[in-house]
Formats: sequence, C-alpha cells, structure tokens
Amino acid sequence: MCYADRSGQFAATTEERPIVSEGRRAKAVAGATGPDPAVSDQGGDTAKHHHDLLALSRVSAAISGLHDLDAILRIGLDNVLNIMNGTVGGIMLLDETSQMLFYRVHHGLSDKYVEEMRIRPGEGIAGKVVQSNRSVLLEDISSDPDAARVDLVTLEGLKAFISVPLRAKDNVLGVMNVASHTPHRFTKDDVNLLHSIGDQLGIAIEQALLNERLRKARERMRKLARQNLVAEEEERRRIARELHDETSQALSGIALQLEALIEVSTASGNQDAEFIAGLKKVQSLTVQVHREVSRIISNLHPALLDTLGLVAAVRQYAKSRLQPQDINVTVDVKGTEMRLPPDVEAALFRVVQGLIGNIAEHSKAKNASILLVYKPDELMLSVSDDGQGFDIYQVTDVEESGRGRGLFSIRERVGFLGGTSRVESKIGAGTTAWASIPIGQDIGYGKDPDTGN
Repeated sequence: MCYADRSGQFAATTEERPIVSEGRRAKAVAGATGPDPAVSDQGGDTAKHHHDLLALSRVSAAISGLHDLDAILRIGLDNVLNIMNGTVGGIMLLDETSQMLFYRVHHGLSDKYVEEMRIRPGEGIAGKVVQSNRSVLLEDISSDPDAARVDLVTLEGLKAFISVPLRAKDNVLGVMNVASHTPHRFTKDDVNLLHSIGDQLGIAIEQALLNERLRKARERMRKLARQNLVAEEEERRRIARELHDETSQALSGIALQLEALIEVSTASGNQDAEFIAGLKKVQSLTVQVHREVSRIISNLHPALLDTLGLVAAVRQYAKSRLQPQDINVTVDVKGTEMRLPPDVEAALFRVVQGLIGNIAEHSKAKNASILLVYKPDELMLSVSDDGQGFDIYQVTDVEESGRGRGLFSIRERVGFLGGTSRVESKIGAGTTAWASIPIGQDIGYGKDPDTGN
C-alpha cells in the first residue's frame, strides 16, 4: 500500500499500521534511492511541470477570485483530471451534521453511484483517508477488501483509484478521488500534484464553511431584529389602543364634565369668579392633555394606517409634523394605490416617519416632498428636502450619541422587506432618500425574504 505524509511525500514507518490491508496496490516508498517498481518518479520534463504549475495557478486564481464553493471545487477537479488525462473523479465533503462523506462535485460518475456512495470516516477507502489524513493508491479498487459498496464500484467499472485528503491545518474536510476504468499505477508526481491542489481546496472549503457559519449567525441576528421590530410594532398598537380606549376617553369625559360644571355655575348666578376661572383653567389643561395624548396615539400607531392605508397615514403625519415648523410638504402618488399587508404598511410608515423626523429635527428646510410610486411588482418611495444637507460619508456607524441610528434603522427596515434603500445628501443642497420594496408577492415584515420564515 502507498500512503503520503502531511507534506505530500511518501512515507512508511514500522510503527504505523497500513490504512487498508495489503492487496493489489503500490508499495510504500520509504526513503528509497531508486525508482519503485509500482510508484515511479517520472522525473519531470518541462511540459509536465508547466502543466502542473498551470493547474495550481488556475486553482489559486479560482480560490482568490470566486466565492461559490461548487465552482471552485469544479475548477480544481477539472484541472486534476485534465493533468492526469482522467475522465472519472469527484470531491467528497464531510457533512458537519450527519458526519457522512458525500459527493459535492463529480465527473464521469453515474447518478446512482453518487447518490448511494455515502460513507462515514473510517469506512471504505475515502473514509480511511479522512480518518488517517493519508492518501491511498490502488491499482484495482474493485478487488480491494476494504472498498465500500463493492457492488457500486463494480457496476461503475472502476479500477485504478487514488484518494487524497482535503485539509485545512490539521482538519480533514473531505477527499478528492481520481479513478480510471483500467488498472493503472499512479506516480509520485501524481500524488504530489493532488496533494498541492488538495491543500488549496481544503483552505477554500474551510473559508466556505466559515463564511456559511458567519452568514447563519448574521441571519440569526437579522431574524432576532425582525422579531424585535415586529414585537415593537405590536406593542405600539396595544399601547395606542389602550390610550385611545381608556385614557383618551377618560380625558374627553373629564373635559365634558368640567364644561358642564362651568355652565351650571354660570347659570346659577355663582359670582365666585376665582372658582369659575379655576374650572376653566382645569378644563383647558384637560383639553390640552387630550390633544397631546391623541398626538402620542398617532405617533404610536395612526388610526388612518388601519382604516385608509399607507398614503393617508403618511399625508396626515407629514403635515402634522412639518407644517407647525413652517416646512411646506407635498405628498404625491403615482400609479394605482393598493393596500399592502398590515405589517408591511406599518414598516413603511416607520421608514417615512423616521425620514420626516430627520427633516423636522436637522434639515432646516423650507420645503419637503414625498413621492410614492406604485408599480405592479414594486413600490418606490422617495423623501427629499431643500435643507442644509450633511456629509453622508461621515455617517458610518451608530454613535453613542445616537447619531446615525435613524438612517441605519431605516435601512434595516427596508432590508427586512426584501427591498433596497439609499440616501444622497450634499451640504447646502438638501437630502433625498429612496427606498424600493417588492410587492405583489408573499412578503411579510416578520418573514425572512429568502426563506419566508
């Protein structure tokens, strides 16, 4: 049997037992000075070394220039098969969950073989390569007693077989298999080349796994953020409803009772001017508090959003928020207005609310405009002002003072709806914010735009 150490060179020691039992296979090279009859070092003519270097270069370029793991693995496998004049091969990866080896990419193998050839570390030739972190070379795998699923191997007609580990540091992440339909003796140069490419692919696999873990972690954070925003909106609705049904109604009753007391006192000829003035003052404060509670209710969750929809709620809020500051605001609609799911309309209203709040607090604008464009598959929103503007490139994160929180919150809300957003601003030339979300499909504010969960 032949197997390679971690440097890619062949080695055999008296302390290490063979990975598989002896059979029709090449023998190990243990510091021999002459060519081995089974595994020969062919020397290296210039053309072959050039091909080997070209293969390594292509794999390196794929790893550095591509992010799709399947594409990287295919390039690695194709280059190996091209260099070795092979037509059969594949790359098996170790699934982290099931701890099973499976074919991720392959060439020249039947669908039945690929689907059914799933093995654990330690099982079969590839499993032993993963377990031992050493290569295995066989002249005829179909006659090897340690081969897994000999029925599939025989049906596939595989003979010569080489399997090398794909590793990153000390972790074996899979194997690369190259086979032929006729008995064949792979050379030492073949193994060295496969080890060099395998190590590069191992790094690419590790990077892909790390990126996948990072993506899942980010998605968990996004999901938590979505759930928090949905819970926040539900809590806003609840508080607004309770304020309207209880506090607002109670204040209205108090105001009416005070007004009645004032009328009774006046009609009865009560000459206590101080008493009547006190009643009027309390009645006036009650009305003022009632108005403030109504404003809070509107900010928490405007009733128009549920009854008449997004446009009416935006128009009411924009005018009530900006006109008292002498900012002229217009709200225009293009296309056919349509009702969207309540959570989606609530999220979009929060986006507009945040942008209007920025105009009111920071812009020093005289004019503002809001445009909603309804298309069959898209809703576009723009909010602009002619205020003092700001340097958008200085807002790179949410500062402790809270600066930047509004813009990042808006971007997150739009992102949760599966949409995109951007802001353009220039000092002295105002600010414009755009947002676009898909409509006409099953998108919910609390759902993942990719998975629907």
